This record gives sequence, C-alpha cells and structure tokens, in this order.
Amino acid sequence: MAPNSPSMGRFANAHGRPLPTRRGASCTLPLAETRLREEAVRTSRDVITQRLLAALLLVLVVWLLLVPLANLVVRSPTTALTQFMNGLSYSLLIFLIATGFSLIFGMMNFVNLAHGAFYMLGAYIAYSIVGRNTNNFWLALLAAPLAVAAIAVILEWGYLRPLYKRGHLDQVLLTFGFAFVFSDMVRAIWGADIRSLPRPPQLDGTVTLFGWSYPQYRFSTIVFGLAVAVLLWLLLERTRLGSIVRAGVADPEMVSGLGINITVVFAAVFAIGAALAALSGVVAGPILGMAPGMDFDVLIVALIVVVVGGLGTFSGSFWGSL
Repeated sequence: MAPNSPSMGRFANAHGRPLPTRRGASCTLPLAETRLREEAVRTSRDVITQRLLAALLLVLVVWLLLVPLANLVVRSPTTALTQFMNGLSYSLLIFLIATGFSLIFGMMNFVNLAHGAFYMLGAYIAYSIVGRNTNNFWLALLAAPLAVAAIAVILEWGYLRPLYKRGHLDQVLLTFGFAFVFSDMVRAIWGADIRSLPRPPQLDGTVTLFGWSYPQYRFSTIVFGLAVAVLLWLLLERTRLGSIVRAGVADPEMVSGLGINITVVFAAVFAIGAALAALSGVVAGPILGMAPGMDFDVLIVALIVVVVGGLGTFSGSFWGSL
C-alpha cells in the first residue's frame, strides 16, 4: 500500500507509519493535567501536615517551658532571674562550640564528631596550667586554645584530610574513634575523678545589679561570650579572611578557582573551630567541672544548635544556642 494512501490517514512517515495527530496529543493532555493536580494536592497536604506538627511542637514547648517559667516568675522573680542568667551563660558557652562545628561542616562538608573532645582537652590543659604550674587562669585562657589548635592542625593534616572526598560515614567512624581515643588519653593522664578548674581570684565575688546579687564569674562569662560573638562577627563580616570563609561555605570550588589555597583555608578554619571549643572548655571549667565523657555531653547540645540554626551560619549558631 502506498504511503500516501487515504486509508493510512492524513499524514505518514517515509516508512508508511502514521504520525501522531492532534487528537492523540489531546488525549494525553488531560492525563498530564490530572497528574499535576494530584501532585499539587499531595504537596499541599504535606505542607498542612508539617504546619500542624510545627504548631503541636510549639504548643508542647510552651506547655513544658514557658508555663513553668511564668509560674516561677510569679512565685519568685529573683530565682527566675538567676535561672535566666545561668541559662544565658551556658548558651553562650555552647555557642562557642557550635560556631566552630557549624563552620567546619558548612565549609568543609566534614562531620567531626571529635569536636567535643577539643572542648574537653581545653579544660584539662587549662587545669594543668592553673592547678599544677603557674596558678594563672589568664595564661591558661590563652595557652590552652593555642595548644588545642595545634593538635587540631596535626589531626586535620595527618588523618582527616584524606577523608574529605569520601562519604560522611567514613568521617563519622574515624572522628568518633578519635573521640574515644582522646577520652582514654584524658583518663590516663588526669584520671577519672571529677575535677574543677579554679576561678581567677579577681572574679571570685558577686556583682550587684539593681539590688540583685549575682556571681561575678558567671556574669563575666556572659560578657565574655558576647564580646567573642562580636569579634567573630567582625572577623567574618569585615575582613578578607571572613570573606574567604563565607565564600568557601557557599562555593568551595569557586574559591579554589580564584587562586586561593583552599587547603590552607580549611586547615585554618579547622584550627579556629577547635580553639573556640577549647576556649569554651576553659571558661566552663570553673562552672561545670571536668570529667571524662564531658565531650559527648556538649557535642549533643552543639549538634542540636547546628540543626536548629543552620549549617555554616554564624547568626544561626548564635540564635540557635540562645
């Protein structure tokens, strides 16, 4: 039969097979529209479900936290204010840990579960400086973060750098193992007893605010945490290094393509994050004490802060910790 035979339809190809007509296309159009409508309905249902779950979580938080806090404010305003200040000082200490963890994960895409060990090492190294040698808290506040930063650089250069291109599972396994190694080292060197870092004599008193007394060291912790937060913000937002770090969080390949040694930047960010965690450990030593296993306690809270605030964001870590 000839290709142009009337029995084959109005249009045909070179092999005599009829081409699809507009009628066939119009038949598939309602099917596509139906699928789009179903997908839109499914998406709207998911959004409604998420909002309901968020509202339920908000109600639960209000019931568990805000209602008891309001009752405490009514019964004892002084106790409520003291608890608020204690929580603020603790949240700023967690902020120092979460900031380093967030920058490391956000920029390097590296899961470091040994980050809490830097907090623990900073506290114990400060304990050795203050309690056994110089009895100088301010020297420990400077030397302990530097020592932990040096340990972090060696750890990053010798063990963690080969894992950058691997999956998160390998990173988690290795850093989790290092967390146990550091914990055993602390137990072997300093023992398993609960210890406390002596506070500086200059801050061993109380401050009076509007007729209300509060421990001077805890108040200094709040001021110190806010000061470090401002300095970190200036470093990240007003310096060239901060611009490189923020660009590295957004697009590490582009930063490397501009001629910047991204490996050195990674090592610097890793060292700064470890130093911040160690600094938090030194400041928290006189308040929370020290014991093997303290690294996992703060690591869990830091992970929660990072999830709530967002990865690689300074402001997210700050508000998430609060």
